[in-house]
Amino acid sequence: MCRLLGYVTTRPTSVVDVLGREDFDTFTALTEVHSDGWGMAWHPSLGAAVEAVSSPQNASVDPQYAALSEQPLGCNGLVHLRWATGGLPVSPQNTHPFTDGGHAFAHNGHIAPIAHLEAQLTPDSRERLRGDTDSERYFQLVLQCIREADGDEERGVTRALEILIGEFPNSSLNALFLTPTTLFAIHINSRVHSPVDALRELFESDDAIPASHATEYYAMDYRITDDAVHVISSGVDADGWTRIPEDTAAMIDLATREVTRLHPVPLG
Repeated sequence: MCRLLGYVTTRPTSVVDVLGREDFDTFTALTEVHSDGWGMAWHPSLGAAVEAVSSPQNASVDPQYAALSEQPLGCNGLVHLRWATGGLPVSPQNTHPFTDGGHAFAHNGHIAPIAHLEAQLTPDSRERLRGDTDSERYFQLVLQCIREADGDEERGVTRALEILIGEFPNSSLNALFLTPTTLFAIHINSRVHSPVDALRELFESDDAIPASHATEYYAMDYRITDDAVHVISSGVDADGWTRIPEDTAAMIDLATREVTRLHPVPLG
């Protein structure tokens, strides 16, 4: 369970400038819950291989996070703050985003049982795994479906979501998937409740729980400006954001910033 931020802009932009200083500080303060690592991924230029940096340290005390957040890394990218699912180790290989060539992937949710998720993978896809998480297996399933669709990203992502919704209907599939041409924003979670009990174990009262976490933990918002498209998970309740409809997924073109809804996925 994690926090997500994605952006597509017309010029190289730092993460601080994506949100503005005040909202960036609010986002980073969510490490009060999401303290099990952080990661960023970006394309330094269109067509270039994805670059990524991640760490199992708490972002709020990691100087590398602070320094990288100030740098204009590229015109597109994503940020992930991790709250490790119970029982999964806090380690470098389990820290998002997961990458493969031109692709990067970050997930907010839990898909169980993990063994059944891994069973959806071919032997070749299983050999690519490096860590223990359901999220990495979700990523490999997406890549596998894209390969089976002869490289068609839209068809591949749609097929992966169809499989996951069918096999794991009560899981959050919220994710950001950065490809050489597109940022996919996936917001599929309507059958999942906010992790209120787990949050209450961390705070003395409900009033101390970060904004929206107790009631809309899996919500995602978007913001479109003249020169950018931004996507963010709940916790930064600022003006100018619009709630993403439940159980939808969209594609943001990295070159044009055009937003297209992914082919509707049947939820049964």
